[in-house]
Amino acid sequence: MTQTRPISRFAVPELAALPADMQEAIAKVAEKSGFVPNVFLALAHRPDEFRAFFAYHQALMDKDEGLSKAEREMIVVAVSGLNNCQYCVVAHGAILRIRAKNPLVADQVAINWRKADLTDRQRAMLSYAEKVTLAAHQIDDSDHQALRDAGFDSDEIWDIGAIAAFFGMSNRMANAGDFRANDEFYMLGRM
Repeated sequence: MTQTRPISRFAVPELAALPADMQEAIAKVAEKSGFVPNVFLALAHRPDEFRAFFAYHQALMDKDEGLSKAEREMIVVAVSGLNNCQYCVVAHGAILRIRAKNPLVADQVAINWRKADLTDRQRAMLSYAEKVTLAAHQIDDSDHQALRDAGFDSDEIWDIGAIAAFFGMSNRMANAGDFRANDEFYMLGRM
């Protein structure tokens, strides 16, 4: 399969024309994954925003304490499904399949997390992520108590909310820019 349409509605700079720090960041990801995710190229359109986006992304998604990396990706996939963000469902769905070591979970979570094969803890986490995404103004103490009852501490509750909020923004940028997910993502973690 080959990509037939542009990866973004906006101009995509050539890798060689990017500042050295951005070239280095993209090279590290390409070395790890075997390809350059299109989101890196699409967001490189604005170098300062690229740096800020990926710094916050790393701060939320690459922690080793608190939520597992699979739980973090599960939040992204659920939120991205709610926001109809094809790029993030496809890309983070691939990462979730790999991190959860489960080829089914990402598709289930993206389509309807309530019918997915999840633990009670994961259901509580995604219920809160959904509320952050669709009705954050309605969050109250009972929502936090439900998370504490499911075993989450204050830092983990913060992370669930922060990941949901960050990817709400990310989903909207990807949809507004019509970012196209790399073909490579579709089969990752399925076999």
